[in-house]
Amino acid sequence: MLLYTEVTRYLDFKVTEGSFVYKGGKIYKVPSTEAEALASSLMGLFEKRRFRKFLVYVANFDEKDARTFEGIDPKKTPMREVYKKFDLGQDVIDFTGHALALYRTDDYLDQPCCETINRIKLYSESLARYGKSPYLYPLYGLGELPQGFARLSAIYGGTYMLNKPIEEIIVQNGKVIGVKSEGEIARCKQLICDPSYVKDRVEKVGQVIRVICILSHPIKNTNDANSCQIIIPQNQVNRKSDIYVCMISSAHNVAAQGKYIAIVSTTVETKEPEKEIRPALELLEPIEQKFVSISDLLVPKDLGTESQIFISRTYDATTHFETTCDDIKDIYKRMTGSEFDFEEMKRKKNDIYGED
Repeated sequence: MLLYTEVTRYLDFKVTEGSFVYKGGKIYKVPSTEAEALASSLMGLFEKRRFRKFLVYVANFDEKDARTFEGIDPKKTPMREVYKKFDLGQDVIDFTGHALALYRTDDYLDQPCCETINRIKLYSESLARYGKSPYLYPLYGLGELPQGFARLSAIYGGTYMLNKPIEEIIVQNGKVIGVKSEGEIARCKQLICDPSYVKDRVEKVGQVIRVICILSHPIKNTNDANSCQIIIPQNQVNRKSDIYVCMISSAHNVAAQGKYIAIVSTTVETKEPEKEIRPALELLEPIEQKFVSISDLLVPKDLGTESQIFISRTYDATTHFETTCDDIKDIYKRMTGSEFDFEEMKRKKNDIYGED
């Protein structure tokens, strides 16, 4: 998305140094290549061989070539059966589904395997491209993303009014006609906003707990990585949802030299959310200072087609932005009535600039 919109002109990214997964109270590097699978201490000897076979299968898999299916029907065979075929144990299934395919729950096990295989493929290919992990993080932090889009919008004639209080969203005959701020009205035909502006048009579907921790040391057992992503699969801590840890430091220009920032997040499941993230906080000890926030997960009550007020969903607990991207595509579809066509954008670019 960032490449197609060319907002990448205003952003610099740097690779996140490691991708780790939690098992039995410890963290391990996520193995995603044959060599890593054989060297990983996450599995026993025979398990390694089976997992290596599975990775070779995934690497060779091609939706368009039935010879690569090995008796699996990608559109019908559930992922559970594929794991069974390669005789993979529960721990391996946990990290494959949650740390490689990045699923948030285990629902995918009973869905056709095609998407899961493609997700694992994407992970391995991204890793091959970037080396240390498949993740990139913007220099100077995530605030650079909206700033990049603000610049892009300005180039296309967009007007920005920043730090303006919103007094009222003006609706006439059930349709939005403008936004009132400090006595002035900015008129519009369509409005996009987050749930905090329209409390009466959204509903609560859950909560997320986030803890920002400031450390003076890299996280233990990460090989002193300056930045990393850790996923704690739900089954490893008897939960229904994963816990995410994203750690960054001066390497991404977001902290002073020698300081590390770790952000822990998960979906709240009990009356004591702070207890739920204890396994993650234990990995970070000693913690110099922590800031805990619990926020409601809000979603729009309707599609916005009548009022023309299009509301985004609250950010969930994930750290890899997949759900956020889905939400953006969904808002585009609700506003225009059609899917966003990335291929079309590619073609237009080629018309203007020629092929790469």
